[in-house]
Amino acid sequence: MSYNSFGRVFRFTTWGESHGPALGAVVDGCPPGLNLSEADIQPFLDKRRPGQSRFTTQRQEPDQVRILSGVFEGRTTGTPISLMIENVDQRSKDYSDVAQAYRPGHADYAYDAKYGFRDYRGGGRSSARETAARVAAGAVARLVIPEVRIRAWVEAIGGDSIDQAAFDAQEIDRNPFFCPDAEAAHRWEALVDAARKAGSSLGAVIACEAVGVPAGWGAPLYAKLDSELAAACMSINAVKGVEIGDGFAAAALTGEQNADAMRPGTDGPAFLANHAGGIAGGISTGQAVRVRVAFKPTSSILTPVPTISPSGEATEIATKGRHDPCVGIRGAPVVEAMMALVLADQKLLHRAQVG
Repeated sequence: MSYNSFGRVFRFTTWGESHGPALGAVVDGCPPGLNLSEADIQPFLDKRRPGQSRFTTQRQEPDQVRILSGVFEGRTTGTPISLMIENVDQRSKDYSDVAQAYRPGHADYAYDAKYGFRDYRGGGRSSARETAARVAAGAVARLVIPEVRIRAWVEAIGGDSIDQAAFDAQEIDRNPFFCPDAEAAHRWEALVDAARKAGSSLGAVIACEAVGVPAGWGAPLYAKLDSELAAACMSINAVKGVEIGDGFAAAALTGEQNADAMRPGTDGPAFLANHAGGIAGGISTGQAVRVRVAFKPTSSILTPVPTISPSGEATEIATKGRHDPCVGIRGAPVVEAMMALVLADQKLLHRAQVG
């Protein structure tokens, strides 16, 4: 059985393929009476949309969303909200070679091993194109958590990291890299250009922060806020690692260094640090919820790499077509969407249990 749904109370299911006629999402469990129109969703899709700079795939998709159900007179009805995004710029002929050989690092062989056949046109469901549906669903989730502000940015590309001392939140929307460090964004132009011209690709690290999450969301064991976030982010195409708070760096600290010390505050505790990323024992503490996500380099590259054919013969493959030289760049809006989807679900779970 394949799973295409995520969430417990606020639940969404994505459908469609990279080169199919359309893709989309069905959002279920959304409370009724919330104001919702296509205009509330479109700005988030526009941030993720391909073809906006030379640093991303040149596939030209407008990514215009249509609401097919679950909204009446501009308000949610409490019934399933169906969202559709048409594919208008597919070039399936670019993938004729992919039909004859597996792309190393991609899901080609794994899909064939599981299902006995695969949709080689862009990778089908394994394509990052699927994440457009997540971003649309995430826009609906944000309506459930108006008290929370979510922002994501790129912290590193190809191992070149931003200078945290130069962090400028206003800079994130001023460059095509979602980068809060203007100098790093300038360096990345040359870095990504070089990878693209060489027919190669680069990985990236995305950081995401949610401010305004009240203390108490989550659960002690099997619906931990951090485990749900980790699962949500790991489900994103090309993601290979997730950290909550300090993550792996916490393993190098002592107990007193890692402790998020507290002092009396005006409204609950005043924390002196946030090594835990705003989550303790699986439950939010009221601090900013922080996650970092590692995206691998794009697997579809022009550089020939050794592989095998479906019949097991040795060969090489160089993937033609239009691909992101760094798929992680457009991952920032996707990580934001998954953060929103998890937090909306956890808010409704919390309300269901404790009122």
